[in-house]
Amino acid sequence: MSKRKLDAKAFAQQKRHRRQWITFLRMCRYGVNNFSRNAWLTIAATAIMTITLLVVFVTLSARNVLLDTVAVIRDKVDMSIYVKTDTSAEDVKKIETGLRALKSSVRDVTYVSPSEGRDDFAQANAGDAGTLNALNEATNEIPGTFRIKPVDINKTDELRHFVATDPTVKANLDPGHAPTFAGDRRTAIENIGRWVSFAERAGLIASIVFIAISSLIVFNTIRMAIFNRRDEIQMMKLIGADRSFIRGPFIVEAIVYGVIAAVLATSLGVGLLYASKGTLLNYQIAVAGTLNLITVYIAFVLLGMIALGAIIGIISSLLATRRYLKI
Repeated sequence: MSKRKLDAKAFAQQKRHRRQWITFLRMCRYGVNNFSRNAWLTIAATAIMTITLLVVFVTLSARNVLLDTVAVIRDKVDMSIYVKTDTSAEDVKKIETGLRALKSSVRDVTYVSPSEGRDDFAQANAGDAGTLNALNEATNEIPGTFRIKPVDINKTDELRHFVATDPTVKANLDPGHAPTFAGDRRTAIENIGRWVSFAERAGLIASIVFIAISSLIVFNTIRMAIFNRRDEIQMMKLIGADRSFIRGPFIVEAIVYGVIAAVLATSLGVGLLYASKGTLLNYQIAVAGTLNLITVYIAFVLLGMIALGAIIGIISSLLATRRYLKI
């Protein structure tokens, strides 16, 4: 192939790329102009999409906050094994070694001797004169206590088996104090776990409902825009405009809805988290980790919200144009 033909081919490709770029810019300009043509429809579509994205943001944030709260509470929970006050140091060592060997169930073990337990109880009730007098007059000793941090508070079968079968433990168990397996705190953790599951399901359902409503409103908004500009669209058809050029402005318009809604929803969501931070911390809800995570990765959070809003807008617009722009 001659150099002249190669140059002509390269020039034609360059011209075609330039024409495609100009067409793309025109579609974007028309789409942005369409966004401001019908103020009420635009406000309605943007508002509903903002609410939709805000529900998604709050759902994901609430789930993370609840999981962090459960993790914090689980970290504070321990179980206790009570042994007789006269348990020998050798037996204490054997029991502690056996507990530490339960790697899949036990994270840490601390032994509190009867004298240490008495001192801890007295310190915890230093302001209660009646309790301190009763402690001083009491003849029964506080038992020795093995405080155990479990790996998973809901998985203590191995630990229960050890307590029930180990001969050293069985010989030294305090008859007046049964081993505890987290007690009321375990119940609280299980309740929070159930609330996490419920919040996940409720948030998922709410997100799906609002996404459906938002998509329907954007669909109707685009359909109304097509109807209002049917003469203009017909003229574009007559002069040879292809489907992509006719659809383009409507898709851009829907993407603009999504982008603006994403910025608004992210701003509102972060603002709500910061505004409720003090109240949540007063109730010992671990919100700080979620706030720090969002603050550090705010750019990625915003991009994710924009992507979700744009996807909702694009799908709604494509459905509308497919149905009402058949050539």
